[in-house]
Amino acid sequence: MRIKSPAQLVADSGADTEGHGLKRTMGLFQLVCFGVGAIVGTGIFVGLSDSVSEAGPAVVVSFVLAAITCIFTAFSFAELGSAIPVSGSSYSFAYATLGERVAFLVGWCLLLEYGISVSAVAVGWGQYLNELLNSVVGWQLPTALAGPPGGGGIVNIPAVVVILLAALLLVRGIRESARATAAMAIVKIAILFLFCAIAFTAYTSDNLSPFSPHHLAGVTSGASLAFFSYIGFDAITTAGEEVKNPRRNIPLAIMICIGIVTLLYGLVALAAIGAMSADDVADKPAALSLIVNQVTESTVGGGVIAFGAVVAIASVVLAVMYGQTRILMSMSRDGLIPRVFGRVSAKTSTPVANTWIVAAVFAIPAAVVPLDVVMNLTTIGTLAVMATVNIAVIALRRRYPGTETKFRVPLYPLSPVLGVIFCLYLIWGTGWTTWVQFAVFLLVGAVVYALYGRRHSRLAGTGTAGPDASGPHASGSDRSDAEPSDSELVSSSSGA
Repeated sequence: MRIKSPAQLVADSGADTEGHGLKRTMGLFQLVCFGVGAIVGTGIFVGLSDSVSEAGPAVVVSFVLAAITCIFTAFSFAELGSAIPVSGSSYSFAYATLGERVAFLVGWCLLLEYGISVSAVAVGWGQYLNELLNSVVGWQLPTALAGPPGGGGIVNIPAVVVILLAALLLVRGIRESARATAAMAIVKIAILFLFCAIAFTAYTSDNLSPFSPHHLAGVTSGASLAFFSYIGFDAITTAGEEVKNPRRNIPLAIMICIGIVTLLYGLVALAAIGAMSADDVADKPAALSLIVNQVTESTVGGGVIAFGAVVAIASVVLAVMYGQTRILMSMSRDGLIPRVFGRVSAKTSTPVANTWIVAAVFAIPAAVVPLDVVMNLTTIGTLAVMATVNIAVIALRRRYPGTETKFRVPLYPLSPVLGVIFCLYLIWGTGWTTWVQFAVFLLVGAVVYALYGRRHSRLAGTGTAGPDASGPHASGSDRSDAEPSDSELVSSSSGA
């Protein structure tokens, strides 16, 4: 079993100094804003109505259930992010504890969590962009060009545009991206609090009855859909090589983000259902704007909410695309995918080619794939990764008991075990059709690993494998001559 120890991963990435070609420019505040930017978006602005259709007024319980799942897993991410502060996130955590094969499949699943979710998030952007245009100028894009396929749309042009704009900002540099994400995070939090203030003025308890029309099954299905709203907090760990003092700031940022988002989502869900009946909210596009328009009897308030949604969803696209490129960069560094994904421009200190490839690939499903299909696949892929991370923290404690970390999972080992159980419970709620789609996706990933990753692995080239992968290679001094060093990759891309 090929395993890279935490010390080896940190040495190979330069994560305790400067990442290869990357710069440490993000402080704790920027990292928290980055986390909020990665989380708050389509899930609450667009996906809320889907969760309501399953759970009814009990959608509030669904959001709490999804939050509990995230909290247990967040503990594991915080410990692993502090112990292994590298850009690979869950992929690197699995490589250090469960081996290369599992790590590759985790990286493959992260294509769903980060890559495909970019498409899902971008799909929802067109709905609120039209709401904003209608409020401001009284005109909107034709549904055929701005709606998701299956919802009256043919090609979602705004989804493609927001992905390309995010890519353009990302290749300019992490400092510019972090500042933009921080500004957008502040705007969308303010907009959601404004929504709550308006919606609570029309609150009536009658809208909460019957509270759970579809009983426990509805709450579970609603929680599986609501979980999509929390996806992104783990993207904080992908900044391991570009954040200052990562061993301290990564776990702090994760805990702060989960607290902010859980409180915000609970208030928004309660305010929405209290102001308008579940039947009226269910399956409605741009539901938050609809509620505000009804309460205020004007399109102005809905336009403000739509503006917040446009900003929020754009920031999620930006943050999640960032996370995807950093994970692919780590996989490329290990030789499991082509070297082009690991090249960092000496001019901008960003993986330029990697970013544009990701943008081009994931603009396609954003343009032509129905939103519900993308959301379900993203949810099950993320839950599978989170279950693996909870197992990985147990393996880390057993395999490397002396690993340096500034955060430890509370109530260990109960907490990660509960994390796994809750992840499996929400996977059950996604339905058998999603299970089949995910199984096929994993099978394709296993084939890709067998045909490419296993043969091109740099760890295989050194002959270093096994549970303790110690010795010279642990410090990064024993490298295969068949692959160029990361500094060479940076040099070779200086003209990018």
